[in-house]
Amino acid sequence: MAHQDYVSRPRNTKKSPYKKGSKEQPKGLPVKVKLIGLFTLIIICAFAYFLWNIKDNGTSPQETTAPLVEEKAKTKAETSLPTPPKEKWAYRKELEDKKIEVGQYDVKKGGPYKMQCASLRTLKQAEVLKAKIAFVGLSAQISKSVGSNGTYYKVFLGPYEKKRDAEKDKHKLKNNKINYCQIWLWK
Repeated sequence: MAHQDYVSRPRNTKKSPYKKGSKEQPKGLPVKVKLIGLFTLIIICAFAYFLWNIKDNGTSPQETTAPLVEEKAKTKAETSLPTPPKEKWAYRKELEDKKIEVGQYDVKKGGPYKMQCASLRTLKQAEVLKAKIAFVGLSAQISKSVGSNGTYYKVFLGPYEKKRDAEKDKHKLKNNKINYCQIWLWK
């Protein structure tokens, strides 16, 4: 296939119908602008006509409202409030005369509480968890428990006087990704 040389080719001298400026621009305002102006003028005239129709005929606002006020005063004077009906319930009088019995109640303390975070097979795992808890800023303890299933090392915190304090420390541990801590009564 032979190569064509487009550079030596003569330019097209015909004017494209798609080029801008090929047609002459009409002189004057476009039809769209004329329609918007006419519509705006009609709205302004209609608003002025509306205002002219609603104007009052020289009467002051006090003259028009005075008869209405007098009529309302007459109707109020003619009608009086009816007497209230007799109440069916006597709870108001009972509440005024009621005496409250004050008893002595013993408040039992729920505590002390402890928070157990893990029960692990080896002492090394328990010490690693105790170190993680120490980095949070809390002090943990390890206790050895021997049972029928073998020896376990429990990592716990406490004692806490209030359960609220234990919950606060539990949330601190959760925020540092130490989960599964349980709060128990200290026995």
